[in-house]
Amino acid sequence: MLPTRLLRSSTINANEIAHFSRLSAEWWNERGEFSFLHKMNPVRMQFIREKLIETAYDEQPEEKVNASKVRILEGLDILDVGCGGGLLSESLARLGARTTGIDASESNLAIAQHHASLDSRLSTNLTYKHAPAESLLSQSKRYDVVCSMEVLEHVDHPAMFLKTCAELLKPSGHLFLSTISRTPLSYFLTIFMAEKVLRQVADGTHTFSKYINPSELLEFFQTYPPSTAPGNTLLPWITRLYDGEPTRKEAEVRGLIYNPLSASWILAPRGAWGAAECNYIFWVRKPALDAMSS
Repeated sequence: MLPTRLLRSSTINANEIAHFSRLSAEWWNERGEFSFLHKMNPVRMQFIREKLIETAYDEQPEEKVNASKVRILEGLDILDVGCGGGLLSESLARLGARTTGIDASESNLAIAQHHASLDSRLSTNLTYKHAPAESLLSQSKRYDVVCSMEVLEHVDHPAMFLKTCAELLKPSGHLFLSTISRTPLSYFLTIFMAEKVLRQVADGTHTFSKYINPSELLEFFQTYPPSTAPGNTLLPWITRLYDGEPTRKEAEVRGLIYNPLSASWILAPRGAWGAAECNYIFWVRKPALDAMSS
């Protein structure tokens, strides 16, 4: 179960922000500290595009959906929470999304803004803000898609963080998360090997106890919004599981597997056994207004 005992006003961990601020100059070095994220980014984008195309097929006549349409994101309002140096934000903006990247580290944002300024095509649909996600709740702006990649395992109070991301979505909006399972395999690969032995990631980047299992995310959204909330008549985002798996229209978990022979990431097939024992990507959809009130 996700930790819910400390629901305070902020999910930001000052030590985590300081750690990544020290590394901020490395964000766009494809062979440096964030090389794994550079290699993972195309696979994350692949999953985002595939899910948006899949839901478009579910909701529109087939002749109106072009599966090869590169700009399926065009015109969508997308929030990238914990954007770091802007790896994902730039990819989203290049495919036509009106993208806002937010981060709690000023150093990260300075790198992201500088890199984006080198391409004039990004000037109209990519903006960055130095802000925690919860600070946006008081604004009226809501988003078609909220992404938060490799962030959940670094925040304090993950339940509050998920609730914040959920509230920033429009009805029928899409939430994409990627994070790390809390398993012996993930400790061996991401901490013992990556940090201690190979030194490919800075020591102290990860805290094993903060890793989140896919089952914990599924459980959270099976009970979100909480039925105990005063006046709540809303359906949970995940209404049922079949053999531990949600329906493909409500949520999905896919493993992200690193192949050291090809030095590349692979998006595991849906339902592949053991694929989410380490890195994984998660999608869940906010119910439409009519479903929320039924």
